[in-house]
Amino acid sequence: MAKKIVALLLAGLMCAGCMAGCSSSTEETTASSGAATTAAASAAPSETSEYEENLDAVDTLIANTTGTVTLSVWASEEDQEFTQGLIDNFIAQYPDVTFDIQLGACSEADAKDTILADVTAAADVFAFADDQINELVAAGVLQPVSATYTYDVAGANLSGSVDAATVDGQLYAYPMTADNGYFLYYDSNVYSEDDVKSLDSMITAANADGSKIGMIVQDGWYIYSFFAGAGLDCYLNDDGLTNTCNWNSDGGTDVAQAIIDYSTSGTFEPVADDASIVTGVQEGNYSAVVSGTWNADAIKEAWGDGYAATKLPTYTVAGKQVQMSSFSGYKLLGVNQHSQFVGWSMLLAEYLTNAENQVARFEARGLGPANIEASQSDVVLAAPAIAAIAEQASYATPQRVTGNYWAPAATLGSILASGNPDGTDLQDLLDTAVDGIVAPVEAE
Repeated sequence: MAKKIVALLLAGLMCAGCMAGCSSSTEETTASSGAATTAAASAAPSETSEYEENLDAVDTLIANTTGTVTLSVWASEEDQEFTQGLIDNFIAQYPDVTFDIQLGACSEADAKDTILADVTAAADVFAFADDQINELVAAGVLQPVSATYTYDVAGANLSGSVDAATVDGQLYAYPMTADNGYFLYYDSNVYSEDDVKSLDSMITAANADGSKIGMIVQDGWYIYSFFAGAGLDCYLNDDGLTNTCNWNSDGGTDVAQAIIDYSTSGTFEPVADDASIVTGVQEGNYSAVVSGTWNADAIKEAWGDGYAATKLPTYTVAGKQVQMSSFSGYKLLGVNQHSQFVGWSMLLAEYLTNAENQVARFEARGLGPANIEASQSDVVLAAPAIAAIAEQASYATPQRVTGNYWAPAATLGSILASGNPDGTDLQDLLDTAVDGIVAPVEAE
């Protein structure tokens, strides 16, 4: 009975029409079918036949489709060929439906600004970076994922990716990738699997090897790992204009002192930028670094057979070992609730982000899956960087802060990474940083 109710609910999502793409592809994908289906999209439940009530969700969607299903999809420029192949496969699965699906190019990073410029002209299905979700929800763009067709979206994906796709307890998007974050790369010729569990044991091993451990500390994205690991946090408030940050509360000065101690140890080395991470590895200075998937190829080439990766280690703060945390980033697929084919848009979004296609996306483009089954597949686990970021996901938090977070956090990181050369009281340093972080964003 529950399945029948879900089927009827999903049938009610059917409409007729289409929307324009961000930058329409010159290639149009069309599949022709036979006769139109039996029920109109607008049929009320009382008008639905007994036969239709017993159809499953997808069959109900098909049965309530008349005429051409016209959709637009936005994917990044780099994802065009791969996405087009998936669209072709999707169309082939439903030979009794006529589709006209156009693929356009739009960067995930720019999706929000492009969409909000004209919501009604935006794509029916579009990719976007997870830190844009609050504004898209506030603007009434995203169709809630309140019903599903082929699998349980919330249950099938990593908890961090589901959190990133959720606002106020409601799932609003389909997790697609989970590889925008950082973790530990290490040379297994220098460190054992036990060594890399703790930053302290890593320092001992690095000293014996005569090498160093590199991490960007003077940056808000990375310094977050120390404070969040110790239970102190920064996050966006519901107003979308201010942050909450408690780095200056009890325990904050202990974290600050720990950062100073590690940064001045002579072995754990604060690194200026991402390029310096790669250079340090290539020149043999670093036997371990904190970085992301974007540097995997360069690090693998430098370390050869020793190339390995895992979650971030624990570190010592106030005499206790705590697990380093991290910011995480995800790419999501959204469905435009202004779409005139919401039901088909939701089914297509499910298909583009299902387990099989997340594995295929990894194989084609090296993008880490958000889907649990996909992340545990042999081909993904054979890639150390992707396996490491999946392992770190349990200790990661989606990046949700206003722009006022970054400069004060970076300034704090720079002072601590340099050993607090002016001897400023640590509580004063933290109070100043937090004052800047929690300041409201000025309206433009």
